[in-house]
This record gives sequence, structure tokens and C-alpha cells, in this order.
Amino acid sequence: MKRCVKVGVFVNAVPDFTQHPEIANGASDLFQEVFGDAGKHSRAAVGAGSLPRGVATEVEAVFEIA
Repeated sequence: MKRCVKVGVFVNAVPDFTQHPEIANGASDLFQEVFGDAGKHSRAAVGAGSLPRGVATEVEAVFEIA
């Protein structure tokens, strides 16, 4: 793995919830802790009315392979 390019976080939330970035910080912090500088990435945090199988959060990540 050369680097983490992008992380997308989808949060199952009610309409008035506004703290999506704080939820996404968990995934971002993990990638940076595990991969160091190679874990730095761009990110999107998005709210959704529902997610598959009722999960609370879904994370997608794009990695560049050396």
C-alpha cells in the first residue's frame, strides 16, 4: 500500500443531526495512526436516511497500491 487517497463516510442519521464530520474522524484517525503520513487522505462525510442492513456507519476507502 503506497497511500490512502480518499475516504468516504456515510452516517445513518436523523434529518437534524449535523455532526457527520465528528463521526468520520474515527476512520480518518485510524488510517493515519496505522499508515502514518501515507494515511493522510481527502474525505467526505455524508448523512443518509438509512443504510444497508440498518448499520450506523459505512466507510469506503480508496488506496494506491505500489
